[in-house]
Formats: sequence, structure tokens, C-alpha cells
Amino acid sequence: MQPCNHSRQPPNGFSLIELLVVVAMVSILASIGLPLAELAHRRTQEEELRQSLRQIRSALDAHKKATDAGQIVRQVNASGYPPSLDVLVTGVVDAQSPRGSKLFFLRRLPRDPFAPEEIGDAAQTWGLRSYESTAEDPKPGKDVFDIYSKSEGAGMNGVPYRKW
Repeated sequence: MQPCNHSRQPPNGFSLIELLVVVAMVSILASIGLPLAELAHRRTQEEELRQSLRQIRSALDAHKKATDAGQIVRQVNASGYPPSLDVLVTGVVDAQSPRGSKLFFLRRLPRDPFAPEEIGDAAQTWGLRSYESTAEDPKPGKDVFDIYSKSEGAGMNGVPYRKW
């Protein structure tokens, strides 16, 4: 009698149990990674908000200093702050320049990163506070003394974005 030469080959592919285990492991890893990605995105938005506020507020202060120095013609009873945020980008005539060159305070106006995308104009994304209004109750007016985020959310530090 000859020996039986039935060589058993391993099956090709994966079994259903192996596939279910892999799918379960991938879903567990995804459930861990998704909140971390959302947290990283929020941190990025908050840092962008800080930088935008700092940049615009510095430009507002530079406009006021230029007005106080006589480089910008001040209207009677005006505070010296710009009448709108767009003035920081479009520029104002330098009163001390013999050629009438302009002073620019920003290259472009940054958007509020928490503003809805439907708002196309960057100036419309910010809340405006005039020189005559208080910090507790900011209201727009004849000039732009300060800006704030219109977002209803709060930062990871617990402070509402409107108070930054």
C-alpha cells in the first residue's frame, strides 16, 4: 500500500473572525484618534484667534499713535481711532508727507476663525467697540476702539471668546 499523499494547503485569505477582530481594532483606534484631532483643530483655531486679535489691536493702536503724532488729520471731537476696520487695510493719507503717500496698518484684515463661512467680508466677522462704549457692554459707534469675537463659544480655558 502506498502512503496517502494528501497534502492539506492552508486556505487563502482571512477568516470572518479575523476580519471582525481587525475591524474592531481599527474602530477602537479611530474612536481614540477622532477626539484628539478635534482638540488639535480647536487649539489651532484658538491660537489663530489670539494672533488675529493681537494683530488688529496693534494696528488700531498704531493708527491712534499716528493720529496723535499728527500724521493723520483728526476731525474735531474725534478720538483718533479709525472709523472702520477697512481703513487699516486701505490706508490713510500721511499728513506729513509732501507727496501725499498713504499709511497702511495691515496688509489684510484677518477673519475671526470661529465666524461662519457664509460671512465673506472679514470685517463683518468681528464685533466692534467704539471709544465711547464700555468693555462690559461693547457697542459700535463713530470709531473702532477695540474688537471682539462674535462667537458664542468658550475657550478651553473657560473664558468666552467674546471676552478675549
